[in-house]
Amino acid sequence: MFGEERKIEILNKIDIEGSVRVDELAKIYKVTEATIRRDLQFLEEKGFIKRTHGGAVINDESMNELTFFQKQGKNSKNKEIIGSYAASFINDGETIAIDASTTTLQIIKHIKNKQINILTNSVDVIEELIGNPNIQVISTGGIVRNKTRAMVGPIADAAIKNFIVDKAFMGANAIDIQHGIASTHIIESETKKSMISIAKEVIFLCESEKFEKIKFSKICDLEDVDCIITDNDITEDIIEKYKEKTKIIIAK
Repeated sequence: MFGEERKIEILNKIDIEGSVRVDELAKIYKVTEATIRRDLQFLEEKGFIKRTHGGAVINDESMNELTFFQKQGKNSKNKEIIGSYAASFINDGETIAIDASTTTLQIIKHIKNKQINILTNSVDVIEELIGNPNIQVISTGGIVRNKTRAMVGPIADAAIKNFIVDKAFMGANAIDIQHGIASTHIIESETKKSMISIAKEVIFLCESEKFEKIKFSKICDLEDVDCIITDNDITEDIIEKYKEKTKIIIAK
């Protein structure tokens, strides 16, 4: 296993279990305790964890991450408008990917009569579509994060890479002209990257308030995105600034 993969797995383990011990990680990954300490030092310098005597714990303050239900109640009107408009991009016969986002979830109520395939890492998308005779749902599997109800991690990433989709509809926490599109959580960002890698067309659904924001876990550059669908609260200045990098569409 490469060092970067090990760091991601360690962070995932800390996120799920709350804490880890250096000696236990050394046995799991068959490396020296010194190597694990260097991994933990790297993750602490990035702000993901806090080292403790003999181990590490998650740095919840640096994550600054709302739960799924907290996000769901925020800007709900704009999310509904964006999701409804995004649904018009989906055609019968297509295979699409929808990630675990409160904004992309709004697509579902507008496509239930379409004959499509959906690949998703969202527990809520699956729950919404169970029993629908028109839509074949493919779950990525993976570790379910309680905060966001997203399936993530190596299992999800490996499953995603077995497919090719016509369009991927993605959510994010921040968009910045210099630093690109980002999430609050490194493991979720990795799974979003996997979805982007299999899509012929990549569409982000983001409320206008997410522009000019920076989060620490980068998903992709703006140039990697075909378009961003947002709400009509976005200013002309922002549209002008960002249209050099990607297409900005206002939901109607």
